[in-house]
Amino acid sequence: MDISRSLSALLLAAIALLTPAGAAELSIVTGSVGNDLKDTRALLAEFQQKTGNTVDIVTMPSSSSDQFAQFRLRLAARDADIDVYQTDIIWAPQLATHFVDLSPYVKDMASDEFKAILASQTVDGRLAALPMFADAPALYYRKDLLDKYGKDVPKTWAGMATTAKAIMDGERKAGNSKIWGFVFQGASYEGLTCNALEWIASQGGGHIVEPDGTVSVDNPKAEKAIERAKSWIGTIAPPGVLAYQEEESRGVWQSGNAVFMRNWPYAYALGNGEDSPIKGKFDATPLPAGEGEQPAGALGGWALAVSKYSRHPKEAIELAVFLTSAYAQKYRALKSSRLPTLRSLYDDREIAERQPIIPRWKKVLENAVARPTAATGAKYNEVSSDFWTAVHNTLSGEGSADANLELLKAQLLDLRGGGW
Repeated sequence: MDISRSLSALLLAAIALLTPAGAAELSIVTGSVGNDLKDTRALLAEFQQKTGNTVDIVTMPSSSSDQFAQFRLRLAARDADIDVYQTDIIWAPQLATHFVDLSPYVKDMASDEFKAILASQTVDGRLAALPMFADAPALYYRKDLLDKYGKDVPKTWAGMATTAKAIMDGERKAGNSKIWGFVFQGASYEGLTCNALEWIASQGGGHIVEPDGTVSVDNPKAEKAIERAKSWIGTIAPPGVLAYQEEESRGVWQSGNAVFMRNWPYAYALGNGEDSPIKGKFDATPLPAGEGEQPAGALGGWALAVSKYSRHPKEAIELAVFLTSAYAQKYRALKSSRLPTLRSLYDDREIAERQPIIPRWKKVLENAVARPTAATGAKYNEVSSDFWTAVHNTLSGEGSADANLELLKAQLLDLRGGGW
């Protein structure tokens, strides 16, 4: 038994002692991207065995934007059927009033947590959710194809596009008519906000709304970044990318039909799975940058919040504590290359051997770019929706970046009103 499992046994034993004789029936809303559901089921089996409580999993749409809409409706109705919510790290300012303050339950791990992630879940001094796993994107590349064509790993977006086109053309001439140069998340949802923020920030075009509340998105550098992405559609990226979320992008990539992919670290473990056609043929690197600029990856991740309307708040808190523990985070790291929110796990030898992307991604995570949730507060969802719509319209050929970002600025200024 390793140290992590020993700690888990002790944790669950302590939970079992605290659990009343009448076991509770709990429910949790959790994600279903990649192996997330499989990992959660395995961890819940341990929790249920030790505590006697039962936990029902309630699945939601894969789109985080659709999930948010359903969460908001349930919480506004004071729905007691859901005890624990898996929440995107950007939702805390909008949903915190519906969640139990979990500050007392993070004290032992607080010094080990990434400060930016813990801060993202703290609203008016209350901890709305316990960090579960972090995210920072990667540029996945087919190292076998780069080697075949004598190409270096690109450092800039322009270099990525040039390399993608050269390899795509070469492979199509060799008979692979299905291959594309680059896939990403281009559908109208929160994932496009992340992608487009990365394009803009890495071009020196700001962060949509700056920390002081200034609407900065309408500027020449931002326009250049979006127009450059528009030029990818139908040339190095399939037209269908405008409907891709994470799993659609991964499907094309993992089938061997893309040279490059932008996605989160979870795709690393799946790409190296025993049944993966690209196992051992790829690697990952930080996202490219604009010429003369620095790369920018959106800060992502998920957390667990306990509903104020739960019929079993004590047991729900115990569940959230277990699923965000060091043991559970290491489990997800080993099984699914999910990034821990605990710094110490980036030095774990077993994780480094099984999922080498994780120790390499500590610095990427530390330098990740936050979406403007702090500046826009409860209005962030509307800000993001307006932003991804403007970007999607541009990528689809419905107006120029110049015109669409100018309209977006007007919309955001109207939304801001007297203040965020």
